[in-house]
Amino acid sequence: MRTLETVLAEHPFFAGLEQRYLQIIVGCASNVVFEKGQIIFREGEEANRFYLIRQGRVALEVHAAGIGTLTIQTLDAGDILGWSWLVPPYRWHFDARAVELTRAIALDGECLRRKCEEDHDLGYELLKRFAEIITQRLQATRLQLLDVYGAEGHISRRGGT
Repeated sequence: MRTLETVLAEHPFFAGLEQRYLQIIVGCASNVVFEKGQIIFREGEEANRFYLIRQGRVALEVHAAGIGTLTIQTLDAGDILGWSWLVPPYRWHFDARAVELTRAIALDGECLRRKCEEDHDLGYELLKRFAEIITQRLQATRLQLLDVYGAEGHISRRGGT
């Protein structure tokens, strides 16, 4: 039987992280399951955790005026869901919805923030890893919006001819 610590150690996000940090982090971890279609979190709500997706798919979505809901990115097994727990004011920047039955490990953000305050080296290690996630999400958002508004602009130019 695999323990939470083993699962964390095997996850790409935690690759190379010192064992002592894994032992600290596992104290903030728990298993969760999301049913197909279940909203995991909504933009603007308090962000107090993040998730390591073990199985399933999750859509990151935004609402665009005049267009509706846009899927910015779809996350799969091995991906990280959520970075807003790390940055004040600790509010979600997107909606997240399970596209199919999804199993994940939830990590309590309040617990981790306390542990990072106690051990700044742990905080720095997590921040470096999350900086990459944040960059990826912002790039995905940018590309998605360019596709949507670029296509819309193309259509309106064509329609005006």
